[in-house]
Amino acid sequence: MGALRTPREKWVEAGLEALASGGVDSVRVEALAKAIGVTKGGFYGYFADRQALLTAMLDAWERESVDDVIARVEREGGDARDQVRLAGQLTFSSDRLFPIDLAIREWARRDHTVAERLRRVDNKRIQLVRDALGASCTDPDEVEARALLAFCAAIGSHFLAADHPGTTRAAVIDRAADIILGARRHNPAG
Repeated sequence: MGALRTPREKWVEAGLEALASGGVDSVRVEALAKAIGVTKGGFYGYFADRQALLTAMLDAWERESVDDVIARVEREGGDARDQVRLAGQLTFSSDRLFPIDLAIREWARRDHTVAERLRRVDNKRIQLVRDALGASCTDPDEVEARALLAFCAAIGSHFLAADHPGTTRAAVIDRAADIILGARRHNPAG
């Protein structure tokens, strides 16, 4: 989102921040008005009700976490593996997007409509991985398995509390990505 925001965008942004920090139940018009520094009445100039705001928030999240990410990946180019890595970094390592993503995943557990939206978003995301892997792997079952592993690693690594003796979490994640994406590393020792 740009630096210049319309009041409507401010409501959506404040809603996404509330969602990321406290879940969907914390997205309340009165609390958002206070956070923005406006009156609650101004909300109804942009949204019919809270549900309209929630829908606008989901639209903004989908656009930013899928459409904008894919556009940037295509702009920056690189090989297919580089594109998958960049998409993962932009989405699942983002201090902005990842907390929103987690909150939406939690929300989707209780709301069928949100679950369907999340399914659509995840399907677009995993297709990017499939396409990248398919560039070098002709076995569709292996492509699907690796795409699943890549997606699970990207999300799940944030929940793992284990130590990695002799190395760092970042190094382990990087190596796991190499294995999952089928990257070949030159090993001078062997």
